[in-house]
Amino acid sequence: MAIAVEGACKRFGDFQALDNVSIDVPDSSLTALLGPSGSGKSTLLRAIAGLEDLDAGRVTIRGEDASAKPPQKRGVGFVFQHYAAFKHMTVFGNVGFGLRIRKWSKQQIDARVHELLRLVQLDGLAGRYPDQLSGGQRQRMALARALAIEPQVLLLDEPFGALDAKVRKDLRGWLRRLHDETGVTTIFVTHDQEEAMDVAEQLVVMNEGRVEQSGSATDLYEHPANEFVMSFVGEVNRLGEHFVRPHDMQIVLDADEGTVEAMIRRIVPLGFEVRVEVVLGDGTDVWAQLTRTELQRLELREGQIVHLRPSQAKSFSGDSSSDGHGASTPRGRQGGDDAEVSAAA
Repeated sequence: MAIAVEGACKRFGDFQALDNVSIDVPDSSLTALLGPSGSGKSTLLRAIAGLEDLDAGRVTIRGEDASAKPPQKRGVGFVFQHYAAFKHMTVFGNVGFGLRIRKWSKQQIDARVHELLRLVQLDGLAGRYPDQLSGGQRQRMALARALAIEPQVLLLDEPFGALDAKVRKDLRGWLRRLHDETGVTTIFVTHDQEEAMDVAEQLVVMNEGRVEQSGSATDLYEHPANEFVMSFVGEVNRLGEHFVRPHDMQIVLDADEGTVEAMIRRIVPLGFEVRVEVVLGDGTDVWAQLTRTELQRLELREGQIVHLRPSQAKSFSGDSSSDGHGASTPRGRQGGDDAEVSAAA
């Protein structure tokens, strides 16, 4: 493993930021730390970088215990959300800063910086200053600066959080291509589920200082370990004790023993897909994801009484257990017992 965190604990006053967290990050992988604000993901990233000292536990990087090493000795490149650029330096100066500190020769710095600017698609902008760049360009400059020192590990703390949706989406694709070209083991923090699922090979879902589950996007989406993961990774409806994905919520016009009556509150076209928001008899709001073809076939309209048939539902009983590595193991069950879901609703 490129990185292993074992039993990490960190407290800030009365707040337990990390509570016995353990994760494994494979070599050359792209891993996302995903969770809500305050879940501990940024604290964990900073602990790996050496910017936070752990109260207990250890961090191993490429087989060596790095817990006592200062940040500059850990072989990591760190990119903050707000770039932390030197405003008085050009793009070239910012990217080459770490190399000058390490006493590289002028010729070596020139070659390395121009190589990186081509890699991050900023060649031709070497003489500009940070305030002359767009947000996306500044973030690519920050990534080039982190890569300049040839780190063993690249750590990104919500790297696209300050950017608008279109730029974020463009940079997500660019980050995947950059990772494919460099092969640097990369960990990035995000609270955006779509971003994590789109970019990362491995997702580590955190909540209240603990790891709830880790695995691929498909694993977490289709086999969530508990209610939190089911609710946080992807959209979900709750019907009593059951959880149903919107695309598994069928709308039919005729009632049968496996359906629940509802009224259409709102129909929202979203390109090819359509979001149909409905309210149940007990006032519960849920929604179904349909295609435009399905909407036209059913001839749905707002205010119409329809019937819902969950084609697949999950329920979870009791508390989830730990697998010994900080990740929860599933204790729920999956099924398509529509009558049971109907009764629970």
